[in-house]
Amino acid sequence: MRQDNKGFTLIEVMVTVAIIGILAAIALPSYTDYVRRGQITEATGNLASHRVQMEQWYQDNRVYSVNANGTGGCNQTASANTPNFTYTCAATGQTFTSTATGVAGTLVAGFSYTINETNTRTSATGAVWGSATSNNSWLTKKP
Repeated sequence: MRQDNKGFTLIEVMVTVAIIGILAAIALPSYTDYVRRGQITEATGNLASHRVQMEQWYQDNRVYSVNANGTGGCNQTASANTPNFTYTCAATGQTFTSTATGVAGTLVAGFSYTINETNTRTSATGAVWGSATSNNSWLTKKP
């Protein structure tokens, strides 16, 4: 009497593993880029909010810089650093520039976004997106 063997052959298992490997090789970079784009909106949103705060300060004080007692301007409105970006602000009497820089070791390392008093937006993506740069707009997805 003949007994039927049940199960998978080695070839069937190898083909299945190969297909899963190919799908993972395609999906993982796309997912990583998707997460990176989500982290970038943190920087652009905070910079846009910071610009509004700086304009409110300017409207009240007619200068962007800090007043005599050390309050206001960049000191009053500087965004708190986040796990993905550090924020800096430089202001003189009639100008300011706010910058968000990606933290080393994160998906946004090498990324930099700026905004100034004329609402000029610049971005640099480092080597991640082929050293892409943009003037007067923020790059939020791979060019």
